[in-house]
Amino acid sequence: MVWANLWRFMAEHVSYTEDNIRSLSWKEHIRMRPGMYIGKIGDGKDADDGIYVLLKEVVDNSVDEFTMGNGKSIEVGIRDGEVRVRDYGRGIPLGKVIDCVSKINTGGKYDSRAFKKTVGLNGVGTKAVNALSSLFIVDSFREEKAKSATFSVGVLKEDNEIVATTKRNGTKITFRPDEDVFKGYKYRMEHVEKLLWNYVYLNTGLSIYLNGDKFKSDNGLLDLLESSMDGTPRYPIIHIIGEDIELAVTHSEAYGEDIQSFVNGQYTPQGGTHQAAFREAYVRVVRDFFGKDYDTGDVRSGIVCAVSVKVEEPVFESQTKTKLGSSEMGPKGPTLKSFMFDFLKTEFDNFLHRNPEVASALQARILQNERERKDLAGIKKLARARAKKASLHNKKLRDCRVHFNEKKDRHEDSTLFITEGDSASGSITKARDVKTQAVFSLKGKPLNCFGLTKKIVYQNEEFNLLQAALNIEDNLEELRYNKVVIATDADVDGMHIRLLLITFFLQFFPDLVKKGHLYVLQTPLFRVRNKKDTVYCYDAVEKKGALARLGSKAEITRFKGLGEISPDEFSFFIGDDMRIDPVVVGREANLQEMLGFFMGKNTPDRQKFIIDNLRVEKDDVEA
Repeated sequence: MVWANLWRFMAEHVSYTEDNIRSLSWKEHIRMRPGMYIGKIGDGKDADDGIYVLLKEVVDNSVDEFTMGNGKSIEVGIRDGEVRVRDYGRGIPLGKVIDCVSKINTGGKYDSRAFKKTVGLNGVGTKAVNALSSLFIVDSFREEKAKSATFSVGVLKEDNEIVATTKRNGTKITFRPDEDVFKGYKYRMEHVEKLLWNYVYLNTGLSIYLNGDKFKSDNGLLDLLESSMDGTPRYPIIHIIGEDIELAVTHSEAYGEDIQSFVNGQYTPQGGTHQAAFREAYVRVVRDFFGKDYDTGDVRSGIVCAVSVKVEEPVFESQTKTKLGSSEMGPKGPTLKSFMFDFLKTEFDNFLHRNPEVASALQARILQNERERKDLAGIKKLARARAKKASLHNKKLRDCRVHFNEKKDRHEDSTLFITEGDSASGSITKARDVKTQAVFSLKGKPLNCFGLTKKIVYQNEEFNLLQAALNIEDNLEELRYNKVVIATDADVDGMHIRLLLITFFLQFFPDLVKKGHLYVLQTPLFRVRNKKDTVYCYDAVEKKGALARLGSKAEITRFKGLGEISPDEFSFFIGDDMRIDPVVVGREANLQEMLGFFMGKNTPDRQKFIIDNLRVEKDDVEA
């Protein structure tokens, strides 16, 4: 009866007329639903934040010019949040300059005669950049003539006449991301540099200049693997180039799989059909070559690989193009599975026949993996039983409700906080969003696992339960949380626990770090408040600013540990404005050397590093 009355009330009082129907312009739709076009917004901390997608959309067009044989260099400038990208390709046809950056479904890539095997087929890229930028300027130089137009949030402000010019052919795009959308954004050069390095690795002969610094590769994916892998490979990197495919592969001493995949010069961090095709074909070809039905995990564990394919009219699973959905090489081409298998069966198999010492080293690594797997079989069975029992009878893991979205991809906001102690985990547990945020509570300091084998992951209760909580025993494909956030106190013990956990992940699950899933939570050091306002400060500089605003007589509290922060206060620090710093492994970093420094026997150096990097300011005592 109640529902019937409610329905009648709604029917009588909610109108549905022509006035309720609204048509959005292209720029209104992009600004209202930016996630459809650039994925998540973010502020620049993560490599997949929107400001990097804006940069990529512009650079993609310039790279497509290069791949079509037009222009060998691209200049990128980023200063004070403003981006400039200049290429020396053909330049946008002058009569279509405004249309190409402001009309959806307009662009040269719909004409296969002008562009082939490109990533930008939907005619949205620069339009999204335009709509999401407070300033957007397009300049086209073509056949000694130039055309320029200026926009603001997609609205045309200046439409300049075509004029004569002596500048070289090409296009220049200048934009400033709109701070109303990208609040407090900042371009982090480590993310920009990785993006640009991937472009030059995938486009041999292309030079990209970032604020004057040159990025260029002469050996493509071979250079990529040499620069990104840790330690010495088990055998020299196998580098094979075929029509529409390039492969660089070896094995390392690490655990797991490290596979980087690309489509038409586009990095696909979430893989897709091409990566799945490679993983399957690689195992089949290796088994055929050795005449042994090796276990799939034994063949691939420790593999370090970069594979790039060129596909006609690729279909990605989102506008941000992070995962390939196409199953064929093109409208009239073979399937990716058959193409990949045929290529490996011919080229990779031939390479192994011609290089028996490499084949022997590859087989030795497979046999090592096999021995370790069999040695661990009994231990893993007991460890799984312990983990299952622990999940039922204790509260180490307070799980969340959502891990994956409707497409079976990890939910963007799914997060696991790893905390130290019951008081900190209790506060976070009470303050968290139970839909997407989980909490794992550590019992004391984790073991220093540097130099230990993976057996310790199963024998050590904390590591075993953490691995089970994350679901990363075999690979990252079923990782249950998109973000793994270390939440420790801002003191010497907290820093030590942080380093121990980072060591654990880098030692046994380096892909989790390299793929951008590991973070460190920043929590405030001070609370400054008067009778009207409360300000939380993350360093002494912010504290001084708060005192200037609230008055010198304001009350100052110095938080010495996470346990001192109440659940009500924690809700401010792990919500929409949560500050988390990604754990980034630099391009030149050697993981084993890094781990040796942090967790090896050089105790005085490590202690000095911990002390020097604590967020404890000199004037804390005065506060």
